[in-house]
Amino acid sequence: MKKTRKIKLNFKPQNSSKKLLKGLKDRDRYVLESRFGLEEVSKKTLEAIGQEYDITRERVRQIQDSALKAIRKSDNYDEARGIFEEIETMIHSLGGVVSENHFLDQVHEDELIQNHIHFHLVVGDNFKKHKEDKKFRSRWSVNGELTDKVHSALEKLHDHVTDEELLSEEQMILKFLDRLDGVEDGYVDSEIAQQFLVLSKLVDKNPLGDWGLTASQNISVRGIRDYAYLIMKKNGSPMHFREVAEAITDTFDKKAHPATTHNELIKDDRFVLVGRGMYGLKEWGYRSGVVKDVIRDLIHERGPLTKEEIIESVLKERYLKENTILVNLSNKDYFKKDKDGKYILADVAKKSLKKK
Repeated sequence: MKKTRKIKLNFKPQNSSKKLLKGLKDRDRYVLESRFGLEEVSKKTLEAIGQEYDITRERVRQIQDSALKAIRKSDNYDEARGIFEEIETMIHSLGGVVSENHFLDQVHEDELIQNHIHFHLVVGDNFKKHKEDKKFRSRWSVNGELTDKVHSALEKLHDHVTDEELLSEEQMILKFLDRLDGVEDGYVDSEIAQQFLVLSKLVDKNPLGDWGLTASQNISVRGIRDYAYLIMKKNGSPMHFREVAEAITDTFDKKAHPATTHNELIKDDRFVLVGRGMYGLKEWGYRSGVVKDVIRDLIHERGPLTKEEIIESVLKERYLKENTILVNLSNKDYFKKDKDGKYILADVAKKSLKKK
């Protein structure tokens, strides 16, 4: 991911919160301070506050909502309008709709200050909260029309990325922008587009920065097999299992024992053994099976082949010596020569194909 913009605050959030809370009843102020983590980073639940006052959680919610309304009607709120406008400008600079966590991280590293900014978002009537659901993260907007268009574009994007597809960040951004209808060209740059992607829970990036569907094992990496796939995908050509294990350790700081890595590669049909300890990805066109299976499939697909044609074709798929291929060709249960001296399938090989 590209380095994102950092926002400079021209006001002190804690001082502003203190002024907004001024004038409230002690209990009302305490409820807001506790619920939004304004005194301590940790936020208290409705239940926890209710137990302190021996009242129900619903009563605490009513106190909270009433206190927020009181702030919005107060002179202190009017005096803070410049601050709310500054926050609104911040959100506009990020595209008009932004993930809550992403926005707070942009504003400040201190979690307590983040809590105070979040409090301002809730209090301010400039901002609209969109709750988290199955498809989108919790987010805030200041431009309803654009927000609808961004949501629509992300919905379309979800439907046009396959389970196994891996895209660079640039490719994913272009794919998203192609579906962002009704927005003036140039309004959304690559940084803003990337932040729009963060709104989605259905697309994400893996540890190497490639994007895809969150549910894909290529994105939500869960073990050695997935790390191995990413390593080999990045390498672009077959690797020895020892190389794969070493690369996993170096790239992801995950200890990968060679023997364990080898066992995991054997069990996963994304990988094909193409030589002694060498593995390639099946998606690169490598056939599964031992050498005789590769020869059998070639003859089945292309018809009778000369020795030279078989050797040339097999060497494109396997890292081995020519003599190994010749030894397999001499297996009369699988291969025999026709009247032209070309190799064809013997009865056992034909039966083996029918069982596949």
